Parts: sequence; C-alpha cells; structure tokens
Amino acid sequence: MNLLVVGAGEMGRWFARTVAAGTPDPPTVAFTDTDPSAAREAASELSVGETDARAVPTDTDERFDVICFAVPIPAVESVVPAYADRADRALVDVSGVMAPAVDAMEAAGPDLERVSLHPLFAAANAPGNVAVVADAPGPVTDEVRAALADAGNDTFETTAREHDRSMETVQARAHAAVLAFGLAAEPVADEFQTPVSEALFDVLGTVTGNDPGVYADIQDAFDGAGSVADAARRIAEADRETFEGLYRDANAALPPSASGEGSENGGADGEGP
Repeated sequence: MNLLVVGAGEMGRWFARTVAAGTPDPPTVAFTDTDPSAAREAASELSVGETDARAVPTDTDERFDVICFAVPIPAVESVVPAYADRADRALVDVSGVMAPAVDAMEAAGPDLERVSLHPLFAAANAPGNVAVVADAPGPVTDEVRAALADAGNDTFETTAREHDRSMETVQARAHAAVLAFGLAAEPVADEFQTPVSEALFDVLGTVTGNDPGVYADIQDAFDGAGSVADAARRIAEADRETFEGLYRDANAALPPSASGEGSENGGADGEGP
C-alpha cells in the first residue's frame, strides 16, 4: 500500500503509525503539510521502525493507493478536492466532522473507496472508540479498518448524520459546559474540594491543556454552546420547584452506561448532610 497522509499533525501521525503497524505488508508512507517541517518530522518519526516514510511537497503530482485527510475541520471541503485526483484506490479522512467530509470525498472521488473515520480520543490516549462511516467500502479500506481494530481500537459503524448530531453533545456542548465552569470558578483551597468539583477541575485541565484552535473548530462545526448557555440561564432563574424539575430532567438525560444514583440521605456530591 502506498499511502499519502495530508496533514502531519497528531492525528495524521497516529493514523499512519497505526496502519503501518497493523497491515501485513507495511505501507510506504508520505506526509505532506502546509508546514514542511512538520511533514519531515512526521516522516522521520515513522521511519524509526520498519516503515518507509518520507515528506513530499504540497504540490506533489505523485499518485498513491490511499490518501488520508488529517486536516482541521474548516479545511476539509477545500483540501479533499485538491488531492483526491492523486488517489488510485481509496480516500479516507480523520478530520472529526463527517457529513462535509463524506460529501467532499464522494464528489471528488466517486469511483474510489471512501471511508470517514473519527477517533474519539486524543492520539496520546489511543486505543479507543473509532466511529466509521463506510460510504463506499472495499478491500483497501477494509485493510485500514482491520489495522485500527488490531491496534485495540473499537470501531463501530454509524451514519454521517448520527455522528455529527452526537458530536453536538459529546463535544460542542460538553466542551462549552466545561469551559463555562472554568470561567465561572474562583480559586478554592484543595481541602474544600468535593468529588464533583475535583472531577470538573480534572476535566477542565484536560480541555484547556490542548490546542484551543481545535476546540474553536469544533464549536464552529457543531452547534451546542448556545443550548448550554440557555440551560445555565434556566437554572440561574429557577425557583425551588423549577430547579427540582430541571434536576430530574438532567438525570433523565444520562446514557444507559451512567448511573444517576446519588446520596440517599439528601447530601450533596454523595456526602452526608
């Protein structure tokens, strides 16, 4: 397999590394990036093992079996058509937004295999869940998916619509709520922390310890922050009876895997009164 990864950032490197390790015959890998030094660094890292990797310029006219788009969300719709005509067999993306990526790949490569992938984790936390929209699967993309599974990732099929709607909650709304807590919080001594506040500060550290541009792209791509602001306003303006109703409504939104059971003695955060 001859693979070009467009975008030599964290996720592009993860994809190349995972596919290289999980395919029977390690592919030759090329990286290209608007930052040539990033492409060279990614190729150097991957070449430490048995994989043949190199950097190529963004205007390369080489052809590849597979092209993977690992670019920021706002760039997907322009980058896919810019490179798709250099693919002989398959187009794949790991951009994080699926409807625009699927549409762009179909328009630019109607006769190619096409699969959109969204690793639902930072590369440093791999393996994990990987959402898959198999728009036009085939033997090459099946090999890619098998490599991801062999690395311990749990791949599951979905639709572009279901994925993007889910991201409104698990990414845009979740991030907005965490950032809002951080903006509203005041310094508190460690001895005052409760289990809930400790968990929130831990999550806040995870969110704010990453690239803010990525989180801005997510907010732009998926609606969510406005509904979090509306919910906070409803809580702030609620009388006691209304608050209790909102509390029950929030508990009803828990996914099946979560437990809404709290203290049975009326205490907060599972503590006694």
